[in-house]
Amino acid sequence: MRGGKGLKSVFLSTLMVMSVLLSGCVAFDSTVNPRAVLQAYPLYIQEGETITLDARDSEAVEGVITDFEWDFGDGKTAKTVIGFTSHTYEKFGVYTVKLTVKNSGGGEDKITANIVVNGAPVLNLTIPDKVKAGESALLDASGSFDPEGKDLLFSWDLDWSEDSNNDGDNRNDVDAITSTVLLPTNKSGTKRGSLMISDGDGAEQYTSFELEISTRTFEVEWKTQQLKLSWDGYLDQGTSWEEIINPGLDGRLISFSAVLELQQELGPQDNFTLQLEIPDDGYRKSVKTEGGNITANETSKAEMDRFAINPLGEDGTYTADFAEDILQQLLQKPGYRNGQGEWLWTIFAQQADPDPLFEGLPDPDPGNDWTLEVIIELQVPVLTEVAV
Repeated sequence: MRGGKGLKSVFLSTLMVMSVLLSGCVAFDSTVNPRAVLQAYPLYIQEGETITLDARDSEAVEGVITDFEWDFGDGKTAKTVIGFTSHTYEKFGVYTVKLTVKNSGGGEDKITANIVVNGAPVLNLTIPDKVKAGESALLDASGSFDPEGKDLLFSWDLDWSEDSNNDGDNRNDVDAITSTVLLPTNKSGTKRGSLMISDGDGAEQYTSFELEISTRTFEVEWKTQQLKLSWDGYLDQGTSWEEIINPGLDGRLISFSAVLELQQELGPQDNFTLQLEIPDDGYRKSVKTEGGNITANETSKAEMDRFAINPLGEDGTYTADFAEDILQQLLQKPGYRNGQGEWLWTIFAQQADPDPLFEGLPDPDPGNDWTLEVIIELQVPVLTEVAV
C-alpha cells in the first residue's frame, strides 16, 4: 500500500510540472496581432508636395494599439500614437511607405503603400545682358531638361505690356512654344516677359525675365551738297510753263540761285517772268527778264536767289533708337525747316516782240526759246553709328 501511495505522489507531481510547462506554451502562442489598414493619398505627386497617410481604421484585435511606426522610404521615419500623419517628398522617385502597427499584447502587423513622386523640370534660361533697339534678342531655354527624360513643353509670354489673347491678363499669353525665341525689338527700354516649362505630367517651372534694350549712338557730320537742275523750252506769248520739285526731303536747305535766259534776238527783247512759290513756307517771289547788251552778246535774263534759308548744321553726337529718328529730329527741327515742301517754278511769256508789221499778217516772232538753271545748296546729315 505504501508503494502505491508513492507512485501516486510521483504521478501527481509529474502531472503538475507538465501542466505548468503546457501552461507556459499556451501563453506564448496565444499572442494576438493587430490588423493594419493604410490609406495613402494621393499616390502620385510632384516634387515638394505632401501625401496624407491614414491608418485610423487599423484594429488592435486584442488590447489597444500602442504605436504606429512609419518608414517613409526616403530615409526618414516617425512614430505616432494615432494612425494619421503626412509627409513631404522633396525629390522625384518611387517610394515605399512601410507602416508597423503594434498593440498592447505585444502583437504587430505591417503594411506598405507605394508613392510615385514626379520630378520637376529644370529651367535654364539665358538672355542677352543688353541689346540695341532694332536688334533681335535670342532667348534660349534649350538647356532646360526633365530629370526623368520627358519631353518638355514651352510657353512664352514675350511682352507683359500686351494682352495678345485679349483675356484681360497681360501675363498669361502664349506667344511662342519653342525652346528658343528670336525676339525683335522696336524701341528702347525694359521689356518684361515670362516662360513656363512643363513635363506634361503636371510638373512645371516658371520664371520671369527682363530684357534691357538700349538706344543707339551716332556721330553726325553735315555734308554740303549742290543740286543742279535745268530745263529748256519754247513759249508763245501769253503762255506759261510749270515744274514742281521738292528739294528739302533729304537735307536742310541753305540757299538757291536761279537764272532764266532767253534766246538772243535782234530788236526789242521779249518780256518773260520767272516765279517761285513755296506754299508750305509762305514764300513767293517773281522777277522779270531784263534786256542784255546786244553788242556785248548779252541775252535777256531773269535772276533770283535766296541765302541763309536755314542755319548751318552742327556736327555732334546723338542717341536714338534708330538713325531715322535722328534724321527726323535734325531735319524737322522747328526753326530749321524753312523751304520745306514743294517748290513751284513758273515761267510766264507776257510779251514777244516785234509784233506784225501790218495788221492781219502773222507775227514773225510769236515767242521765244528759254533755258532755266537752278542751283540749290543744302546740307545733308551723315550718320555713323559708334559703339559705346
